[in-house]
Order: sequence, then structure tokens, then C-alpha cells
Amino acid sequence: MSTEETLLNLDFDKPNTTTAPPDDGVVSLSSSSEEICLVPEVEFEGNLDSPGVNRESQPLLGGRGDFEVSFNYFPDDPQFSELVLQAETAIDNGIFPERIYQGSSGSYFVKNAGGKIIGVFKPKDEEPYGRLNPKWMKWMHKLCCPCCFGRSCLIPNQGYLSEAGASLVDSKIGLKVVPKTKVVKLVSETFNYLRIDRERSRLKRAITEQFPNLRFNRMGLPPKKGSFQLFVEGYKDADYWLRRFEQEPPPPHVMKKFQLQFERLVVLDYIIRNTDRGNDNWLIKYEAPPGPRADADLRDPSEWSGGWEVRIAAIDNGLAFPFKHPDSWRAYPYHWAWLPHAKLPFSDETKQLVLPLLSDMNFVQELCDELHLLFKQDKGFDKGLFERQMSVMRGQVLNLTQALKDGKSPVQLVQMPCVLVERSKGGSTSSRFFDSFQQRFQQKSPFFSWW
Repeated sequence: MSTEETLLNLDFDKPNTTTAPPDDGVVSLSSSSEEICLVPEVEFEGNLDSPGVNRESQPLLGGRGDFEVSFNYFPDDPQFSELVLQAETAIDNGIFPERIYQGSSGSYFVKNAGGKIIGVFKPKDEEPYGRLNPKWMKWMHKLCCPCCFGRSCLIPNQGYLSEAGASLVDSKIGLKVVPKTKVVKLVSETFNYLRIDRERSRLKRAITEQFPNLRFNRMGLPPKKGSFQLFVEGYKDADYWLRRFEQEPPPPHVMKKFQLQFERLVVLDYIIRNTDRGNDNWLIKYEAPPGPRADADLRDPSEWSGGWEVRIAAIDNGLAFPFKHPDSWRAYPYHWAWLPHAKLPFSDETKQLVLPLLSDMNFVQELCDELHLLFKQDKGFDKGLFERQMSVMRGQVLNLTQALKDGKSPVQLVQMPCVLVERSKGGSTSSRFFDSFQQRFQQKSPFFSWW
């Protein structure tokens, strides 16, 4: 697959309602119709609403009325739109996103005008094998082992869509374990850019300082498309709290809450077939009541009232939605399957939440349709590969519903045969789901298995 930068599948070439002529890097005098070609540009047209202003860090193209504003505006979620606007305003004021040095890709803590972290932005072109990934480990991997880099079951450089897709699935089912995530466009000088982009921006800025009447279609750096995930506070790596729970077991009612949250994580990971869920990329928030009495007996249910809270946050969902089950070198197991919590059967609460939805194949198809709208934003979108991704997901849903009905545990669930639910090649137009889909089992297994 191509790793080129993605563009939204909309008409960017639609002319403005103003009389401004089309511009391909053309600079013009405001007092004359003469056009002077100084700095060639190849994309993202738009008019600058404030000539002479330094817009190096402008997160949008042109003025606030430009198309890019609408790209980062979500009418069905005004709170998220407001949060992204806060990030854009902070960047305008010189409070830039800060690169996260953990991990193998370029990801950034995004802040508001007060310097508080409000989100995590992961640009598409800075993903592990993206062309602008600022970290050298994956670059060396790709350079030295070109025949076996990456995960052969995943579509390259679509991690940002996987992040947003996991949030969509979480919201659709009502699991509430994934921090809200959507696809946005941002610009910041702290992002990793090609040298030519930075030099072009500096040149245009210098020209504008010398000739205030000159106007450029775009002053700053090109915007980057990526996933924007809300930042969650008070959480720590699951590995930290799991060890603490072994040494200092919480009250039984707290462990019951944790078990329910854990099962929701299992449901999410299994449906999207997450190939990268270790104990370091899901988080736990555990809060005891303020000021507990020194003589409180936590084994006594009468002492449990109020305050105790435990929550799970499923972050790092960029390596999900494979177009086939792992069948090459590694199986990419779910690491939570080794935890003692995975040996307990699914609770009635989880069954009541999940089964009515996933047993309805119309609901499953609706979920696939919404993922299609999300995934087709990518310039490299392939309808055939997407249908294969959905075949895997429908098979996972089928296994999960059967496991819930049979009273199985998460570890028994992941031991079930890999099944694919594919669209029938006959193209049946029947309204009945199983008249137009068929299931088959994937026979090939990876060289290194985990059982």
C-alpha cells in the first residue's frame, strides 16, 4: 500500500465565492492585478484574511471562515469541536504540541491556552512506518529488514483511522472505555516536516515582512491529518495497578467494578482484533474515598459506601482492524488473556449490555457502514481491503455472541477458531442478513503460536 499523505475525499478545488483568481503559489499585489510567481505551491488553496501577519503556526488554512475550519468542526459533538478549537487557539498563541518520546511513532501532547494537556495527536505521516516518522528505530527496521517489517495483517499507515474506529465502536456499543477520538487536521512547527516545507514557509514570511502588500494563499506549514484523542487524567499503566492489586487487594466490590470494566476492554479488543494490547497500553484509574478512617475494616461491606472508583481507559488502538487474522510469523495475542480476570466467565451485566446489540445483524451492518464513512477519508482507501476488514470484524462479533450465550470466559473466547463472515459473491439483494453473507474458517496459522 502507498504511504503517501492522505487527503479528505471532498472537492478542494471548488472556487471561492470571492473574485480572487486561482493561485498555485502565486503572489499578488493588492493594488494591482499583476501576478508574480515567486514560491510555487502544489496544494491547499485558500485566501489569507490578514496580510502581513505571521501565520507560521496557524492550525488552519487561511481565515476562520475557510474550509479547514469545517473539517475540524463536528456538529454532532460541539464539546469535541470546542476542545479542538482550544488546541488551535493555543497553537496560534505559541503554545505548541509537545512530542511524546515514548513509543515508535510521532505523537504529541496537545495543550490549551493555559498550557494544560487536553489531547493526544497522532499524525498519519508520522506513524511507525510513515515517511516523516521522527524516530529512527522503525526506519532502521524498514531499511534493514524490508521483507518482514510491519504487520502483514494490517493496512500500512492507517493507524489514525484505527484509533478513531476504535472510539466509534466503543461509542456505538456503549462500552465507554476508549477516550473519544476523531480525525482532525492540525499544524504546528513542533511537528516533523520536510525541510522544503519549512524553508518555503520561512521564505514567504521574509517576503511578507519586506512587502506587506503581498498576499499568499497559505503562509504557514501544511496541515497534518491524524487522530485526536482526549487526554485522560489520573490514570496509570495497567501494569502498575495490576501489581498493586496483587500485593494489596482492593475491597471485593471494587474488584467487581474492575472485572466489569475489564470485560468491556475484552469486548472492544476482540471485536476490532487489536494486535497490540499489552499491559502498557491500557490504563487504570483507581481512587479511594478521601480521608478513610484508620480503623476502617475494608472487608466489611458497611464500610464500602461512596468514593471507591476504578476505571479503565483503552488507549493506543492504532494496530487494529486487520484485513485477515495473523497467519505469518506471529499470532499477536491478547496479553490480557494471561490475567486471572480472563478466567472468569463473562458477567450478566456484560451480556445484558452487549448481546442485544451484537445479536442484531442489522446493528452490525450499521456499524460497518459507519466505519466505511470513516475509513474512506483516506486517500489510499481500498474498497476490497475494507470489505476484508469487515469480514474479520463480523467473524469476531459472531464468535463473541456465541461465547456470551454459552457462558464462556475471555480466555475461552480467544481460543475459538478464527472465523470470517464474508459477503456472498452472488450479490444477493435479500433483506435477510444471512442470505447475503456466508462464514468460513481461516485455516492458516502463524509460525509462532501462543498456545
